[in-house]
Amino acid sequence: MPQTKPIVSVENVVASASVDQKIDLNEITEKFPDTEYHPEQFPGLVFRLQNPRTATLIFRTGKMVCTGAKSEDMAIKAVNTVVQKLRKGKIKIKNDAVITVQNIVAAINLGGKIHLEKAARTLPRSMYEPEQLPG
Repeated sequence: MPQTKPIVSVENVVASASVDQKIDLNEITEKFPDTEYHPEQFPGLVFRLQNPRTATLIFRTGKMVCTGAKSEDMAIKAVNTVVQKLRKGKIKIKNDAVITVQNIVAAINLGGKIHLEKAARTLPRSMYEPEQLPG
């Protein structure tokens, strides 16, 4: 098999953040009708951005979780954009968000086929159970 350079792509970056104050989610829903908030189903409000294309969950505790970013910088920009939009909408946010990247999901194309059973037997700390997961 000819050698090819692996192609790695970041699929999702998850960042958590906190503004260290209580937030009235009903007030956000009134001022931002595009948000999604169904407290009987889930305690968080979903604030979607088109640029960068992300979704930020906002909780009444002032904690946030941003998903959908394609880089760490994009996740940080998304959270800061949400805080900025809230402030422009007259939602009182005293502090800037303290942001921590929690998880990065990446995919890799190795440019060939992998014998998964053989790889699982050969590589330390690996397993292959196709009934559970096809990878």
